[in-house]
Amino acid sequence: MRPASIPDYLALVGDTADGIPGLPGFGEKTAAALLRRYEHLEAIPAREADWEVSVRGADRLAATLRARMDDARLYRTLATLVTDVPLPQALGDLRYCGVTPAFGAWCEEMLAPSAIRAHAVG
Repeated sequence: MRPASIPDYLALVGDTADGIPGLPGFGEKTAAALLRRYEHLEAIPAREADWEVSVRGADRLAATLRARMDDARLYRTLATLVTDVPLPQALGDLRYCGVTPAFGAWCEEMLAPSAIRAHAVG
């Protein structure tokens, strides 16, 4: 499966870390096999008879994909990393440079100086 297919894969199998439920019946092996052959959701034939990949329960899975394609597209959108977000500052300005004085003072107040060491740069 190509990297470009990862959001499609997550749309089919789900991703609990991001709250994406996936489509019922689609497991890792089936989704990977389909996307290795077809790469994206829209390229998977609607009829299982047209699938060039042999998977268990193909008739049921094809019916699920037909009925829930809009859901799968939404899940793919949710699983897609956004890389063109405008930033009000330069990317380099967002680089972590160590503990801020405010955080350091809070750690001292909480009697947790080890938290400062744990967040130190370098």
